[in-house]
Amino acid sequence: MGKVNIFDTTLRDGEQSPGINLNHREKLDIAFQLERLGVDIIEAGFPASSKGDFQSVKDIATQIKGSSVTGLARSKQSDIDACWEALKASAEPRVHVFLATSPIHMKYKLKLTPDQVIEQAIGSVKYAAKRFPHVQFSAEDASRSDWAFLAKIIEATIDAGASVINLPDTVGYTMPKEISELFEYISRTVPNIDRAILSTHNHDDLGMGVANSLAAIQGGARQVECTINGIGERAGNASLEEIAVGLHIRSDYYETGTNIQLNELKRTSALVSRYTSMPIPKNKAVVGSNAFAHESGIHQDGMLKHKETYEIITPELVGATSSNPLGKHSGRHAFQEKMKALGFKGSSEELLTLFNGFKTLADKKKTVTEDDLYALMIDQGDEDREHEYKLEALQVSYGTNQTPTATIKLKHVEGREYTEASTGSGSVEAIYNTLAKLTDFHYRLRDYRIQSITEGEDALAEVHVNLSKNDRSHSGRGVANDVLEASAKAYIHAVNRFLQEEKRLQEPSTSTVG
Repeated sequence: MGKVNIFDTTLRDGEQSPGINLNHREKLDIAFQLERLGVDIIEAGFPASSKGDFQSVKDIATQIKGSSVTGLARSKQSDIDACWEALKASAEPRVHVFLATSPIHMKYKLKLTPDQVIEQAIGSVKYAAKRFPHVQFSAEDASRSDWAFLAKIIEATIDAGASVINLPDTVGYTMPKEISELFEYISRTVPNIDRAILSTHNHDDLGMGVANSLAAIQGGARQVECTINGIGERAGNASLEEIAVGLHIRSDYYETGTNIQLNELKRTSALVSRYTSMPIPKNKAVVGSNAFAHESGIHQDGMLKHKETYEIITPELVGATSSNPLGKHSGRHAFQEKMKALGFKGSSEELLTLFNGFKTLADKKKTVTEDDLYALMIDQGDEDREHEYKLEALQVSYGTNQTPTATIKLKHVEGREYTEASTGSGSVEAIYNTLAKLTDFHYRLRDYRIQSITEGEDALAEVHVNLSKNDRSHSGRGVANDVLEASAKAYIHAVNRFLQEEKRLQEPSTSTVG
């Protein structure tokens, strides 16, 4: 069987989803989990875009050893220089250079002739190849480009030093038969194509992201670019978990496979969902909560007789079953081993803090599942970071014949404590009115969602909010046994993100972006 490289762009293209703004620690956590998942290449970001993105890419490149790390660069020397500075210490430095090739992009965006585009592409790839052992060239909007022109620029960039050629469906325009034929055409037309790997990158504007990725593999692509949960700008990108499981289940048809550890898919999906505050639809293929549920009597009867009658993917395959839950009698050793199995990489002090948090949670819950532990890790990680505000105390008074009142104490990063009270038409509104006073933050609540992390009356509550101010918005999340406490934490998390962004905006960029 052949092999398809998985190029994950969750941390770059995925983060371009509206409302997503991952911080430094969150990006590192996701990168470590992608490494555990078996991703071949992690696109960690766009180093030239900001000082924060540069530092995140650099730290990921330094610490990740099991996956190759790459950064995005326009066909500009300054972008490529920023990528080199961020990636030069990585185990396998890569750079991803892109330039538009469709007539509409060349005419209206680049304002360049086709010959000028080829010249610029050759120059940037040659410059990158002087430093990077692996250079990927992307023909942006390839699906709407002239095929003969594509063949010409691909041949030229391979001669210039490109080892990977990416043909993205940038706006999600193409259809499976078309993209398969495009890859077949390039494979037989470009004389030096044997010196490069063909890659595919598909958006989901018409719901064809995964189908087009699989069709491109049929046509000769041996690298597929995708994101966890299919996140990305507009309608998102092709979903990594669906592609990986599709190639596995239908290996008889595609005769190729990946290095993906399929039993890590559910954990990776849950981690990205929580960090991005983007819930996974229940009917989402492979990782949705209904992916293995059967309600039809005929289906249930068939499942009882033989699982394969209605189930082609087992929960165990993608890590959707939680084994050996912990309880209040579980000791530190059992907890430590469980955290190790979940990929925890923190210090002994952080582990002790998590263990104490686990014990507190175990006193309130009969059993503590893997989902609970992941939520605990994420929540504790937020608590450990230096934020402007932290929740110290919360009290809510509510009755059917009285106005809900919230009294809250916040602690500022500089050590000062503030207490305030306010009312609202409901308990959550009272909490948010109080927090608005305490933080002097006037917002518009664009979204409020609550869900349970596990089943049962003692399940942890997870609240996601989205707040906007002027033309900016940020999401926040909060986890607690109590819904109101989780609501307060989510609001404070969003406020802290706004304040962190304001600090970043005051920092100078590592490179001019324009």
